[in-house]
Amino acid sequence: MSHTVQDERRDVVLDIQGMTCASCVARVEKRLQLVPGVDAAVNLATESAKVQVPATVADDALVEAVKSAGYDATVRRVARPHAPDRGAHAHHASHASHAEHEEGQDHSGHVHDVEDAPGETPLRTRLIVAVVLSVPILLVSMIMPLQFPGWQWAVLALSLPVVLWAGWPFHRATLRNARHGAATMDTLITLGTLAALLWSAWVTIVGGMHVYFEVAAVVTTFLLLGRFIEQRSKRRAGAALRALIDLGAREVVLADDAGRDADTVPIDGLQPGDRFVVRPGGTIATDGVVEDGEAAIDASMLTGESVPVPVRSGSAVTGGTIATDGRLVVRATAVGSDTRLARIAALVEDAQAGKSRIQRLADRISGVFVPVVIGLAILTLVGWLLAGQSLEAGFIAAVAVLIIACPCALGLATPVAILVGTGRGAQRGILITGPEAIESAGRIDTIVLDKTGTVTSGRMTVHDIVLGRGAHRDEVLGMAGALESGSEHPIARAIVAAAQRQELPAVGGFRNHAGHGVTGSVAGREAFAGSLAFAIDRGARVPDELADVARVAASTVVIVGWASAAGMSATARAAILVGDTLRDDSRDAVAGLERLGLDVVLLTGDGEGVARAVADEVGIRAVVAGVSPEGKVAEIRRLQEAGHRVAMVGDGVNDAAALATADLGIAMGGGTDAAMHASDITLVRDSLTAAADAVRLSRRVLGVIRGNLFWAFGYNVAAIPLAALGLLTPMIAGAAMAFSSVFVVLNSLRLRSFR
Repeated sequence: MSHTVQDERRDVVLDIQGMTCASCVARVEKRLQLVPGVDAAVNLATESAKVQVPATVADDALVEAVKSAGYDATVRRVARPHAPDRGAHAHHASHASHAEHEEGQDHSGHVHDVEDAPGETPLRTRLIVAVVLSVPILLVSMIMPLQFPGWQWAVLALSLPVVLWAGWPFHRATLRNARHGAATMDTLITLGTLAALLWSAWVTIVGGMHVYFEVAAVVTTFLLLGRFIEQRSKRRAGAALRALIDLGAREVVLADDAGRDADTVPIDGLQPGDRFVVRPGGTIATDGVVEDGEAAIDASMLTGESVPVPVRSGSAVTGGTIATDGRLVVRATAVGSDTRLARIAALVEDAQAGKSRIQRLADRISGVFVPVVIGLAILTLVGWLLAGQSLEAGFIAAVAVLIIACPCALGLATPVAILVGTGRGAQRGILITGPEAIESAGRIDTIVLDKTGTVTSGRMTVHDIVLGRGAHRDEVLGMAGALESGSEHPIARAIVAAAQRQELPAVGGFRNHAGHGVTGSVAGREAFAGSLAFAIDRGARVPDELADVARVAASTVVIVGWASAAGMSATARAAILVGDTLRDDSRDAVAGLERLGLDVVLLTGDGEGVARAVADEVGIRAVVAGVSPEGKVAEIRRLQEAGHRVAMVGDGVNDAAALATADLGIAMGGGTDAAMHASDITLVRDSLTAAADAVRLSRRVLGVIRGNLFWAFGYNVAAIPLAALGLLTPMIAGAAMAFSSVFVVLNSLRLRSFR
């Protein structure tokens, strides 16, 4: 859904109470989307809804829409205005921050007992009571020697609190939905357990023998156990995000003008520009720049990298990281929601709140599934009666159908896998913007790599110096370093860095000829440093051996020359070869991408020679060189039109359009904000191997989702006929239904082991 600038939109996050299954999700989503201009994604795993609304729509309208569906809602946070979508696989650049809501966790972040509703008895207590009472019910009902005169009345007395009190969360949800003309998973549970209880109570009153109190009690207990395990597992699933949020410091020690410890204030009191102290072993309070001191920074929780990174005066540091040694004085550059940690947490939360196309299909199916199951249960009862079987046999088969068919596993199949997968990705320095990115990553067959800053480090260094006749290395570096010290160009900085071991002479009459070279007077001699064409244009004599180097080198060549005396023409004395350095992991990363079955393409604006040299060194066969930013977009589209699913990895402003055009955009963590906002996946760890990790993680998440959905759909499809034929007792059906939800959650938790 795209919007004009005038049609300003915002993101609202709602915490929703009372949802228990995918049909609840479908109902809430439908009611929210009846509000004009609203686009909603409701998530069962996080018990929340992310809603995009026009600025003219009030929050109260959204809350009322949820209440009209039979559920309670509270507004958690209204985010900044919503940015335009980026196309077919859009995500939101606004990054609405909404802390994960789980049953059993309040907004202060403290975890307490999992409860079925605010202010009511904890679910754990209901489960304990149900287990204690259900054991004697089961034993007496199933073991003949334990039965005594009037045992049915005793079992009835024990069953009533189990079904009516312990199972009240299910019945309350059923009543709430019934008032709004809706049927959900809880409806099936209530119909099944109450039918078994009421039938058995009637038989007991009229003096019959065949009662099924154990069915009502044990099914209720199994379902409570399943709900309890599910909630505990969902809390574990969100542990990665909570750990990320908890990285932030609670207090900060301000620094005085001399850099000494001053007042200790809450983190909320810190403002941009404030100077604060980080002691050895302390957490850096917020994003900033080191003004004094040196330390090794442990950023493993953000990047997944275990090796501490050294920082010193002038280094940028990120809030939430740890100074393993050394004392720092840091000037804050961003606080609160503007910090990198907050933006990462918001990205992860947005991803977890999203919904894949597969899950939307499951939600739609679940929306009609419950009424269909009720109809099947009625048909089962009628079928048994028409077949000449007893009312009791038909009744038990119908109850089994009601219980076995509960579609709760469908509602958890996708969101819990995404919850765990995106949280684990964040721990490993991989930020996935949403389910669409995971689905796209699972389908790609071609990955296009930008060169500078992606395959290479983006840091220029002097690779070699070819000396002309009579020239000396130190003299050449001294002349070139002195000239280039007045320029901020990356090539100039590389030459200055190479010359820093000697004292550079002063430069007079310095001039920067943009894009060509520099000139000036060094030690009384007119000197220049620049391209071969620049040297020739200046009338300098260029020896053939230096000209040949400049023409064939795979690196950038800087010709350095000077006049031997005042008034004489300059002579080229050396060729300095400057190039970008390969990332240490580039060759391994390319090999890893190829092992995933991906075709790797190097796409760069550099010349063919430089591009081919880099490609050969890292093992890339396909190279497209000398392309503009528009050319990069055209190449991505050409590959797509040829039938390829294309991922693009880049880091610069000139990559943003190509990242947005690709089926999957992956931005390097050391790159520009423009690249990150245009991408589907951001690599916080500034490493190309993380791109292969991102694809592997996405594929693994997709595999878990498919396994979950296969189990959920296959289980229902296979089990309903068995129950209808009387091959499954209601007790077995209740245990199997509870296990299906637990299986889906536990299967998703396997993603926590991703390496």
